[in-house]
Amino acid sequence: MDVRVDLNIKEACVRALSGVCFDRQQKIYDAVHGFIRFNEIERMLIDSEPFQRLHHIHQLGIAYIVYPGATHTRFEHSLGAMELATRIFERIASKFPLPNADYWIQIIRLAALCHDLGHLPFSHDAEKALLGTAGHEEWTRKAIDSEQLMPIWSKLEVCFPGRPIVNDILKMAIGEKKLFEMGASLEFSNVERMLSQIVTGDFFGADRIDYLLRDAQCTGVSYGLFDYHQLIEMLCVVSFDEQLQLGIEENGMASCEALLLARHFMHQRVYQYSSVKAYKYHLARFLKPFFAKGDYLSSLEAYLSLSDCEVLAALRKAAKDPTDPGHLDADSLMRREKRFKAIFVKERVGEKELKNAQAQLRIPSEAIHFDLSESKKEKKGLGFPVKLRSGNIVSAEQCSKIFIPASNGHWVYLAPEHEKAWRGSIEEWL
Repeated sequence: MDVRVDLNIKEACVRALSGVCFDRQQKIYDAVHGFIRFNEIERMLIDSEPFQRLHHIHQLGIAYIVYPGATHTRFEHSLGAMELATRIFERIASKFPLPNADYWIQIIRLAALCHDLGHLPFSHDAEKALLGTAGHEEWTRKAIDSEQLMPIWSKLEVCFPGRPIVNDILKMAIGEKKLFEMGASLEFSNVERMLSQIVTGDFFGADRIDYLLRDAQCTGVSYGLFDYHQLIEMLCVVSFDEQLQLGIEENGMASCEALLLARHFMHQRVYQYSSVKAYKYHLARFLKPFFAKGDYLSSLEAYLSLSDCEVLAALRKAAKDPTDPGHLDADSLMRREKRFKAIFVKERVGEKELKNAQAQLRIPSEAIHFDLSESKKEKKGLGFPVKLRSGNIVSAEQCSKIFIPASNGHWVYLAPEHEKAWRGSIEEWL
């Protein structure tokens, strides 16, 4: 008997003895992808407290005040990311012989479910103010490595003996670059580096594809829509720059260009839209003292005890109490006429000019805030390998003329009574 077949039979026997069913017999209906199926191990993760918390974390944070339909959550997005990660894995596995494919498809599905466990209430809105450069991924790492989820990983270890389950889920859920920034000493093999792109990849990642599609559908704007079916169909694994990478066959280039444009217009119309930015500003400023007072960053248990629900209750209370330190921001979130205006100023107006304008217009410091850009952004293009019809592998930049010009500048948050005078002053300089 072939040794590989013999090992597969042995593994199947071990799994049967562990009492775990790996067939995806259970399902849930999703508005974007239809039925999403999951197995017993995945159900245990979905039913866990850290994952159920995602029911109460808005995917687009406070943006639902501007886009009333944007009430979707990290829960449904994480399910969608798992579904897309599965489709991507199965497509590339049909073209490229992946070692231990039955193991890696399970790890990638679990990683896709886990990739957002560490999000703050209202997702990214206060991440910079509260978490700094570590971001939510540090708390995702802690959640994956927590005692709450360890019983699930222990069951999986019985099914796949000798495998570093937790480390592999961390690799696939967070990615090499972010883990390195966090100081985690996890080494990636060539294959693992390529597989991690399935969830976290900057271009082909299931996370990015799902949130663009889902955010577009829920906000009602059409900018985030693109032919992701064609994109997944044309994915391939290639050797490029002496590494295995996810790439695209030449016939899939149009869908990649559409994705690039979708990202750009969603940032302009939704993620960086001035009204959304203004509400994010107030929420972040409210959450900073709120978190400090409750000591919610002291432990994983304290961190995961908070969701949007608790923050909204605190906001409503603070809005009615003028003595509360967060009253101004809570009131601004509850009453539209109080909200500060978010104004984008192009980079050729510097910090000196901005502060001169504040002084000349006699705007008090509590009525204005500058969010100064610290680094220049570069134009965005397509940065992945393309497999030509000839079989040659080239960079996508050689196949496409589409790129997004850099948009450098600063954001100014201003009390509404000063908006007219400020805009006139800035326009004179420009």
